Amino acid sequence: MQDAREKIIRYYKGTAGEASAVKLVDFAAQTVKSRKCKLTGFLSPFEQEMAGVIANSLGELNVDFYGGYRGAERQRAAFCREDFKGTPNFEIDVIKAEWNGEFARLGHRDVLGSILSLGVDREYIGDIIATKDCARILIDKKMGEYFTLNLTQIGGTTVTTSIDELENISAKEERTKEIKATVASLRADSIAAAGFGMSRSKAATEIAAEKIKLNWQTVKNASQSIKEGDILSMRGRGRLEVVEVRGQTKKGRVGVLLKRFF
Repeated sequence: MQDAREKIIRYYKGTAGEASAVKLVDFAAQTVKSRKCKLTGFLSPFEQEMAGVIANSLGELNVDFYGGYRGAERQRAAFCREDFKGTPNFEIDVIKAEWNGEFARLGHRDVLGSILSLGVDREYIGDIIATKDCARILIDKKMGEYFTLNLTQIGGTTVTTSIDELENISAKEERTKEIKATVASLRADSIAAAGFGMSRSKAATEIAAEKIKLNWQTVKNASQSIKEGDILSMRGRGRLEVVEVRGQTKKGRVGVLLKRFF
């Protein structure tokens, strides 16, 4: 197991996921030793992918994910020994924060900022679903009372909070659009430009400003190579999946099939 642990950490060393890799691989190793099922905090999609790799690499482990509703982006992982006989309890609650929508326009960023200002670690917070006059916040169950007592303002607006039911959250339904394009190369700026509908120079500027991520990690530079199956996401513009790389055209460009998620 020690060899597998070191191999995983070497793989992620120097990347934005290094700290998460160390934490998750040690967490998984503890699960193997304890013969029980252990629950992580809420993980980003990149960390979920990492958790799956770790479970497969260490052996003796299964890993399940749940974020409180179908289609949740941030989810908790349950690492369970293969001989664990129980059913994972993901210990998720939902807090409903309400305000007067006639006088305040609050969004995801406002809600998250107010939560973090309370000193709450991000791993205790799942998805935040904001509408005109309320937000539903997926949280670690043990934080429920803390939020109902302390989350009294969002963006300077007074809010009332209560524990809601997970059943009141609808499954996420995303709009998608297929995009057939030809690009000069499989560089990050070329694919982002084709998929998000902007010039290549604009895409490069957005990459330099760290607004575009590749497989949920910040794109290092505009020339970073993209391959089939990769996911590009851009703040405020949604996600982009590289569905298929179709080879070169007669003019030397590369044909791609992209799927845009809104």
